[in-house]
Amino acid sequence: MPANPNNRLAGETSPYLQQHADNPVDWHPWDDTAFATARAAGKPVLLSIGYSACHWCHVMAHESFENDEIAAVMNELFVNVKVDREERPDLDQLYQTAHQLLAQRPGGWPLTVFIDPDDKLPFFAGTYFPPQPRQGMPGFPELLRKAAGFYRDHSIEIGQQKSSMADAFKQIDNTDATTGQLDDTPLTAARRELEQAFDPHNGGFGDAPKFPQPTSIERLLQHWSTTRDDDQPDVRALHMAVFTLEQMARGGIYDQLGGGFYRYSVDAKWRIPHFEKMLYDNGLLLALCARAWQATGQPLFQRTARETADWVLRDMRSDNGGFYATLDADSEGEEGRYYVWQGDEARQIVGNDDWPDVAAHFGLDDEPNFEGQHHLWQAQAVEEADREGIDRARAALLAAREQRVRPDRDEKILTGCNALMIRGLAIAARSLDEPAYADAATSAVDFIRRELWRDGRLLASWKDETANLPAYLDDHSFLIDALLELLQYRWRSEDLNFALALAELLLTHFEDGERGGFFFTADDHEALFHRARPLNDQATPAGNGVAARGLLRLGYLVGETRYLEAAERTLRAGWDLMRHHPQAHASLVNALAGFLQPPEILVLRGSAEKLDHWQQQLRSDYRPDRLCYAIPADAKNLPDGLALREPRGEIFAYLCRGHTCTAGAGLDELLRNQNR
Repeated sequence: MPANPNNRLAGETSPYLQQHADNPVDWHPWDDTAFATARAAGKPVLLSIGYSACHWCHVMAHESFENDEIAAVMNELFVNVKVDREERPDLDQLYQTAHQLLAQRPGGWPLTVFIDPDDKLPFFAGTYFPPQPRQGMPGFPELLRKAAGFYRDHSIEIGQQKSSMADAFKQIDNTDATTGQLDDTPLTAARRELEQAFDPHNGGFGDAPKFPQPTSIERLLQHWSTTRDDDQPDVRALHMAVFTLEQMARGGIYDQLGGGFYRYSVDAKWRIPHFEKMLYDNGLLLALCARAWQATGQPLFQRTARETADWVLRDMRSDNGGFYATLDADSEGEEGRYYVWQGDEARQIVGNDDWPDVAAHFGLDDEPNFEGQHHLWQAQAVEEADREGIDRARAALLAAREQRVRPDRDEKILTGCNALMIRGLAIAARSLDEPAYADAATSAVDFIRRELWRDGRLLASWKDETANLPAYLDDHSFLIDALLELLQYRWRSEDLNFALALAELLLTHFEDGERGGFFFTADDHEALFHRARPLNDQATPAGNGVAARGLLRLGYLVGETRYLEAAERTLRAGWDLMRHHPQAHASLVNALAGFLQPPEILVLRGSAEKLDHWQQQLRSDYRPDRLCYAIPADAKNLPDGLALREPRGEIFAYLCRGHTCTAGAGLDELLRNQNR
């Protein structure tokens, strides 16, 4: 298709926007020019939000945006704006909320929004629309004409609707901070709510479509850990977390050949996924699998964590050290084509000797389960001692699969997503004793500091040697959290100083000084019609929850009360939400647990050899409330609160819980207590 000279996306760095650069639609990126053009022409704006790995985004693009006749209607009636949700999560959050207010149901992608260019408030919103009427949905051309006509002929009604929407947005996030005592009520409520939502037959929470919900799994693991030394430990909480991870690792939501998790399962049994792979999902789930291995010793979790980390390093890592954003669900125009098998094809690759066991293990001896083909899942478990034939078949099938046309890879490097993977790799490095994972995490930190840290401010996205877009709350809070995890494997004073600089940015540019908590955008960000202060978890943990946890840990580590106070203000801001909807605010609940029972922080000072020995001993068990930092005796540039913990001899330990510290803590006693 020849390039459209009026399409302004060719110069954008986003692969998603570049996918639309040759459309006959006169696309604009989100900028002032687009809205000035719309105002001058007296036209509304049609905003389309998606991302490069989104299957239904591709479908709507092929059906409508590449269609000359439909594009002509769009160009005649609207100024058309295309946005990559991964680059502009601020816009995505804003207009997804607007869609929910207008349509009274959750949104999704592609998100289609009709906007008044004067104030950027929407007057109609939907998601995917087909080119012709289908399954109760209007055809897209028909919808375009009705929306344009409504904008032209019903200005009074639109004004009233926008006024109501503006009022509704004022009430969003407008929770009053509690002045009372913070207690464990939300922790108890979260445990009860997760039990009620738990699927005892298949694992997970709720019915299809089924999403991993990593913050809920983490909450259960942490809850069990706090009770493990009691007379009656909450083994049910451990079971819910571990069984969910086990069913996912054995299911089709996990790539049984190449490692890594897909986005979600379309069925309740985790068999058939939506085939896109997201870096953020895999960072969160890598950490959980590594911790489940620590908690249970089940080889399945060790293997799943290793395979996931190895997939990331093999397929998602840039030569510059950063990690790419996503793998597409589609290849050669079909969802899942890269991953599924014809039975005869798989049998020929595996060979007759291994076939019976391999077919039984991966469900290949049953009926096809995905559009006439087989998508692999572990239909039959295999003992670790009997895996030789399975692993041989996996290697052969993976080698054959790699000869296929691969799904497209979105090679944006996003700060927040990289932070989640840095955290996952750091936790896996400690849990699995694998230095290569810490090396990769360290390289990614160095990339962010080198390419996305400019003049004392953080940027959100990098592509083609260009860093752009001011970073969001999640970028800052996820990166603080990741640095605190990585420092537990390998101390670098520059990483601590980076975390401290990020914390100062949060307090200076993001904190809500009146109500507590943090806004999603900085105080000098582009002004939109609403400045969100998101407290609930979405596909990723809420930035406010992660910020509260990170500031608590950082504040106790370096003795900075401003961080502790900001974390408490955040928890107070989310108190009512945690009490009434704890599962939707699990990251805040996890932070609350760390506030009520401050983390145990063990600081070791001494020679490198002694530090390595004791670190290996202390990281063998799952203790999420213990942070262990091994700081070499010659470490420089330590903040005052940490510099006071001076080295004494070959090895010396400082054990702190909250504001109380014990010097010369007995390491042998610590080991005895954790291995009881």
